[in-house]
Amino acid sequence: MLTVGLIAVVTPGPNFALTLRNSLAYSRRPGMYTACGIGLGNTIHATYSLVGIGALISQSIVLFNLIKWIGAGYLIYIGIKSFRAKPINVQTIQTATPQRTVGRLAAFRIGLFGNLLNPKATLFFLALFTQIIQPETPLIAKATYGGTVALLSLVWFTLLALLVSQRWIRQALVRFSYWLERLTGAVLILLGLRLAVTER
Repeated sequence: MLTVGLIAVVTPGPNFALTLRNSLAYSRRPGMYTACGIGLGNTIHATYSLVGIGALISQSIVLFNLIKWIGAGYLIYIGIKSFRAKPINVQTIQTATPQRTVGRLAAFRIGLFGNLLNPKATLFFLALFTQIIQPETPLIAKATYGGTVALLSLVWFTLLALLVSQRWIRQALVRFSYWLERLTGAVLILLGLRLAVTER
């Protein structure tokens, strides 16, 4: 389970794009708060999947489509915001003082809702847990399984935020930051469109 969870966490997707965007566009702390939001989102996914609500969502086309369209719209919205962002000033990068900023709660919400509004995460947790959990599995074991995946995501995306927000990396990317953010925005929009056409 640990291997499967790790592969799922590190595979690039909406969570990766959101953490990368906030870490580069703002600073280390917004990236880390985004990672915390993603971690909480995975904890919630794991919890309701373990108690059976996830199975209900996976079987209800109405609920699935509702979450799918809201999630797709949210990713597209964040992507459009990336396209409209102003270029980062070279001098502010060199002094390690971000030209733009975002509140802690706002960064946390971006990670949380970007993760929660992705029905693929629900299906992943259901697919994973149905393979390893039986009716007689102790509650403490179930909590350990869910907590492990959530902790993996928190650690991975926090490390990503710490890495890409390092001054020398930001300085190396400063020439491309304007276009890199637009590329990230395009990826988020494409992920949103892909999510919109996802079938159960």
